Amino acid sequence: MSHVSKRAKANAKLVDPAKMYTVKDATAVMVKAAKPKFDETVELSIRLGVNPKKADQQVRGTMVLPHGTGKTVRILVITKGELINEALKAGADFAGFEDMITKVQGGWLEFDTVVATPDVMREVGKLGKVLGTKGLMPNPKAGTVTTNIAKAIQEIKAGRVEYRVNNEGLVNFGAGKISFGEEKIADNILFAVETILKAKPAGAKGHYMKSVAVSSTMGPGMKLDLLQFSAK
Repeated sequence: MSHVSKRAKANAKLVDPAKMYTVKDATAVMVKAAKPKFDETVELSIRLGVNPKKADQQVRGTMVLPHGTGKTVRILVITKGELINEALKAGADFAGFEDMITKVQGGWLEFDTVVATPDVMREVGKLGKVLGTKGLMPNPKAGTVTTNIAKAIQEIKAGRVEYRVNNEGLVNFGAGKISFGEEKIADNILFAVETILKAKPAGAKGHYMKSVAVSSTMGPGMKLDLLQFSAK
């Protein structure tokens, strides 16, 4: 029999499984709940009425949350010439071309995201087996293949989130940290849900957004009332 901690039992009492929560009420519960010894992530899970296997029903993009993610992101930029220095000045943690490609091929993965310029993508493609399995391969749709390196770095450092519907029709990502407090967490959640609503693909039929659930990393999950959002 699995052991349920006192904290988990206490937190479970804060949630009504049958209730549809407002963002404000759900945020209050997450902040009030007993906490572990680390700053929990606010986890957002959105179920969509799309068929991810169809090209015209893909949901994918990026957003910059109003208050960021609270996560420190290490950025590797792969580019050539003067853009290497430009990337470092703009805040990239690592930047280079052939030296970085060789390093990654050797198993180095001490970064969280990769940005590349279009002119080096042929070489970056050789890293597909390494970066692809980790979800780190640069992609134009995610804004990580770009000629505007400085802007990409600025947005990522500010809390840019990449989202993509999975094979089960779910979009999952972190929307901040519990330490942000109720107001900032609520702002991030509302902005994130509205962004996904606006990303409705032309091929989607019927009810687009089926459910939204939120929780902290170790806390209880809560379903959000869809009526509080601007579009359904």
